[in-house]
Amino acid sequence: MKPTVVLAITGASGAIYAERLLEVLIAAGWDVHLTISPAGRLVLKQELDVSVDLDDFQISSLLLSADANPSDSKLDLMRSAAGISTEESSVLSFSKGEAGEVHYHHYQDFMAPIASGSFMTDAMVICPCSGTTLGAIVHGLSTNLIHRAADVHLKERRKLIIVPRETPISSIHLGNLKRAADAGAVVLPAMPGFYHGVKTIRDLVDFVVGRICDQLGIKHTLMRRWGD
Repeated sequence: MKPTVVLAITGASGAIYAERLLEVLIAAGWDVHLTISPAGRLVLKQELDVSVDLDDFQISSLLLSADANPSDSKLDLMRSAAGISTEESSVLSFSKGEAGEVHYHHYQDFMAPIASGSFMTDAMVICPCSGTTLGAIVHGLSTNLIHRAADVHLKERRKLIIVPRETPISSIHLGNLKRAADAGAVVLPAMPGFYHGVKTIRDLVDFVVGRICDQLGIKHTLMRRWGD
């Protein structure tokens, strides 16, 4: 049985982190239950020029690198480590159930399986996490599926990883981040390091995605570690 993660994309800047994380999770053999907020859709368009239809979602609309950059050495290494065949050039091979699969859920669909604690998952990642989403979660305001799924992970004592990307941070945000950490969430700000031989923007993105993978227990070669 494949490991399963919920990935929520909300309206903070940093959509590139979510797009890359989704690629990596699939390549590592994880099944992903994906949900996107309306503000998340707007940021995807603004920052990546990616048009996503929340009512008629197509995974091909989000994972553009499957066509733009089919040969990704880092993803190939991860697929190999996960026991996934790398015979096909595309990083998105769903054949034979080898790579992970994406299950999309509309942000207003409270009948989705991830709205219930009885549906088993290994973790949830909100990447990027907006201040509005954070505030709703820490105050128990489950007004959409993202909030509800996060509430489920907290109450079931499953790992919830929150990836905020905001600066500067107000005292309200700081208080909400502390509430999230006190409730059991992992607060993992999108703050890339620069000690791993940064040459491209992708290196900075992969640093943050790699740290998320560390929290999920996914072995990866996305970054050079301190001391290596």
